[in-house]
Amino acid sequence: MRIRRATIVPAVTVAVLLAGCSGPSGEAAPSTSPSESPSASPSVGTPSVPTPSAAKVADTVCVRMDPDLVQATLGTPVANIQPKNPPAEVGLPTYDVCQFTLAAGANGPVLRVGVSVLPATPATLAASRKADLSRQREPIVPVALGQGGYGTSTSLVFLLDGRLYKLTGPQATPAKYVVLGREVTRQVAGLPEPELMVTREECDRGSAVAEKVMGAPAVVRRDGETLAGDPVCAWITASSVLSASARREADAAKLLAPIRKLPTSQSIPLGDEAYVDTGTGRTTIRIGEDKLVDLVPEPARAVDPDLMTQFALAMIPLYR
Repeated sequence: MRIRRATIVPAVTVAVLLAGCSGPSGEAAPSTSPSESPSASPSVGTPSVPTPSAAKVADTVCVRMDPDLVQATLGTPVANIQPKNPPAEVGLPTYDVCQFTLAAGANGPVLRVGVSVLPATPATLAASRKADLSRQREPIVPVALGQGGYGTSTSLVFLLDGRLYKLTGPQATPAKYVVLGREVTRQVAGLPEPELMVTREECDRGSAVAEKVMGAPAVVRRDGETLAGDPVCAWITASSVLSASARREADAAKLLAPIRKLPTSQSIPLGDEAYVDTGTGRTTIRIGEDKLVDLVPEPARAVDPDLMTQFALAMIPLYR
């Protein structure tokens, strides 16, 4: 993997604007609005794109946060900083993340803290909230943190000095996540700006077609590798994302059945079977009995199936 450095306008001094919240032992609920209502839509999965964070572990917000505060607020046995940064969260927006493990076991709960790779505005926050409303099964409540934000019992997103910050973790309360968000606002001053280009050479084979799918060249790249060793490639602009990743599934053919039956599915001759969803652009390829390759444009939209097929042809050699 190679990292090409680029410079973004430095963040200004952090200002904390917190209302309706106290410490973990005396918290109050964040401000709410009668207009907030839960979405009836279930959470829609997006591909997990494991890439190492561009910043060194010593320079992440997690290292600066008080682990005792994290542990006390969430009521967990431990709050240990994960030595190796977890994958970036690729989407609109894309976040570089650091992580606390909250249990002694390897598969226990975690607290993830993300910083948006690209600069953010109130419009970015509003778009993020709208997208999360379509996925949440519980009410989203507004919070008076930074320049505004919203939260649930498992997450918090807020805007501060031109970046979005996102916390996700175990079930708690919105107020407890605001406590943790307040700690983030105290610690982010002086953090290094995110690297723009985190790339793997093998992913470059898809860049030319990715530019055609997105309508513009990528301004951010987040390439990496899954725990199973499959490459992950992601091209990002301020308004679109295109990613390629793989999932290891015990019964991949069975999981493809709903996709196969969609009226918008178009079969393409790749792998053992493959389909382009002409309504969303999402392309899914089955390789063997236990691997699904996902090629996902965001936002979901109608994409020329021939163009997505060209992208799939460029990327499929990486997953065989």
